[in-house]
Amino acid sequence: MHAELIARAQSWLAEDPDPETREELAELLDAKDVTELAARFGGTLQFGTAGLRGELGAGPMRMNRSVVIRAAAGLAAYLDGKGQRGGLVVIGYDARHKSADFARDTAAVMTGAGLRAAVLPRPLPTPVLAYAIRHLGAVAGVEVTASHNPPRDNGYKVYLGDGSQIVPPADAEIAARIDAVRSLHDVPRPDAGWETLDDSVLDAYLARTDAVLAPDSPRTARTVYTAMHGVGKDVLLAAFARAGFPEPVLVAEQAEPDPDFPTVAFPNPEEPGAMDLAFAKARETTPDLIVANDPDADRCAVAVPHAGDWRMLRGDEVGSLLAAHLVRRGAQGVFAESIVSSSLLGRIAAKAGLPHEETLTGFKWIARVDGLRYGYEEALGYCVDPEGVRDKDGITAALLITELASQLKSEGRTLLDLLDDLAVEHGLHATDQLSVRVEDLSVIARAMEQLRTQPPTALAGLAITRAEDLTQGTDRLPPTDGLRYTLDGARVIVRPSGTEPKLKCYLEVVVPVAAHADLPAAHARAADLLTAIKRDLSAAAGI
Repeated sequence: MHAELIARAQSWLAEDPDPETREELAELLDAKDVTELAARFGGTLQFGTAGLRGELGAGPMRMNRSVVIRAAAGLAAYLDGKGQRGGLVVIGYDARHKSADFARDTAAVMTGAGLRAAVLPRPLPTPVLAYAIRHLGAVAGVEVTASHNPPRDNGYKVYLGDGSQIVPPADAEIAARIDAVRSLHDVPRPDAGWETLDDSVLDAYLARTDAVLAPDSPRTARTVYTAMHGVGKDVLLAAFARAGFPEPVLVAEQAEPDPDFPTVAFPNPEEPGAMDLAFAKARETTPDLIVANDPDADRCAVAVPHAGDWRMLRGDEVGSLLAAHLVRRGAQGVFAESIVSSSLLGRIAAKAGLPHEETLTGFKWIARVDGLRYGYEEALGYCVDPEGVRDKDGITAALLITELASQLKSEGRTLLDLLDDLAVEHGLHATDQLSVRVEDLSVIARAMEQLRTQPPTALAGLAITRAEDLTQGTDRLPPTDGLRYTLDGARVIVRPSGTEPKLKCYLEVVVPVAAHADLPAAHARAADLLTAIKRDLSAAAGI
């Protein structure tokens, strides 16, 4: 077994084009570090609907140039098989370690395979790449990013020519083509022949951002902004300047791209502590709201003044606020969300006489909804201009929420006031998440198995009226690994994360509210129920 492992590592080493990972692997072989070699050569990083994502390092279970070259060759072969030889593939990348290298390798492989390749001019937000695909008439797009993952990770996200991310069966077909790559020596990689784009694509994207705002809307709300050490700052500042908003006050320590993300444990606005510097800046400068992007700027987080300090809005709260704003502006078309997001969107849409759709988790599904006008998911992702970007876009979402804050400011009101109005109109929809990060993925499998074999009959004293195993699919949804419980006045969904080693449980309770005076009691009731559901669900899942 050890001999086979070492032989696999040696043959990988012989092909590895990257001196850094070659040196790393040579040291592991010299040390005969069988445990570490097994961790890197015990399988391959799986290419799925999220593309690839993993820790940087040598070997097929890590993100590195060898893995990326194989992935690019597999994608090129897939496109060739679809009769798209000669088509354009546009490539974007963030500012993480190795991102520029992975983008360049992808361009070389596409060029060598008879496709045309064009690379964005520098690290830019993921939505700029998603926009560029349709703007340039590309047959596919690649974004090198690990979004909000830890600093040691990188990833590889694939879009097809419609501008949305891959879904089955394309993922499996591309994966099969990747598996068919025997040797890197079989993959032509010329040193030139692709195009490096100028700023015209970015300029076209920025011109498009104007379309998300009403022509004569107020633009007075003052913001504090953090780019979370990512690539959002320059594009967001340009978009805000074009729109005529006050220039955002920057969180200086997090404004410039830094692949080591030195001020945060996880560069995700949802993670504890990630927004602390933004809160500190807001206490100094008293803006109307805080806006944050994640490192590739496809997500948008919002915080507001509350009880003398600052409070992060949940993704579901921002999602509902943007929906209410678009309805008020007369938006037409389908309002869509993932199944783990708040049911409040459906109520807002129904009252406005608009169609509403639920999809599986991920914008790869939301963006595919026919007639989409607005889509969101609770993980801070919002698509407010589906004709421009068929994916979540943290830049245009930031513009739209700042327009809404400006509109409310002109009426002497705040975002929290509008949330209160929505609660009185539709019931208080309170959401929370129980998220368990694991070192050992078998913990997640065991928890799912326990819930399937010994399902709870009640949570927080509320009877479970319907239990669905989503691996079977439903009349509206394709199969996915998840469980959905409908309770009397609540809903729970449990699923393994598609991009991180986490078990995620999404909770929602709905408490009727007769009048504004009843809101404090409704909030207290909702908080108690969510706490009790978390406790009972943890026990039922054994986590």
